[in-house]
Amino acid sequence: QVQLVESGGGLVQAGASLRLSCAASGSTFNRNNMGWFRQAPGAEREFVAAISWSSSSTYYADSVKGRFTISRDNAKNTVYLQMNSLKPEDTAAYYCAADRRRYTSYFSTAAHDYAYWGQGTQVTVSS
Repeated sequence: QVQLVESGGGLVQAGASLRLSCAASGSTFNRNNMGWFRQAPGAEREFVAAISWSSSSTYYADSVKGRFTISRDNAKNTVYLQMNSLKPEDTAAYYCAADRRRYTSYFSTAAHDYAYWGQGTQVTVSS
């Protein structure tokens, strides 16, 4: 079991930066790829970024590539999402999630492949 708690959201102006954190508890954290998803009102949950269990590789949605950076600190059981050059279209609730598979080298962008989810943190970007 993995329990996830996100923090770091807020209201910022376009062009600003935010760093989201996701604190994990549970003994299996270091074995799972981790992902960030987001969901705007009236929209489906969409993939944002993922990082491998070993931190050796990352994967991003085209919409955030070059602006967002995912990282993890396995010693602290924490995953981060550094968001730069924020745009109004980045406004959404952001969720971290743990892949249900262990030690996989395959990145999934599908929400159903992630077994554990946090409660979400709201990011609002004003124009």
